[in-house]
Amino acid sequence: MSFQAYLDNIEAKTGKTPSDFIALAKAKGFGADTKAGEIVTWLKEDFDLGRGHAMALVQVIKNGAQISDKHVNSGGTHSDPSNTLRLSGKKTTAVKPAKKATKKPARK
Repeated sequence: MSFQAYLDNIEAKTGKTPSDFIALAKAKGFGADTKAGEIVTWLKEDFDLGRGHAMALVQVIKNGAQISDKHVNSGGTHSDPSNTLRLSGKKTTAVKPAKKATKKPARK
């Protein structure tokens, strides 16, 4: 599962975007210097998140949207298309492109 997929699954489960979690963590006094275990415990107790999903949020709470290039387009299980994560939430409604008008052949 890609890093972004972890974040999207967390949003589906909790209704909160990664940006929401960053704001909640900041309000609790959590930041770059907070030990991961403290954040994981909070996420487990308040949101029933498992360790893997909690650690994905630890990454964005402590480091923001930037991730290592290690898995970008690696083709592996954890491959992401970009080294920048989408923290504002997954798109819930896709805008479909308008259909192109096609010319009908002229009648003879």
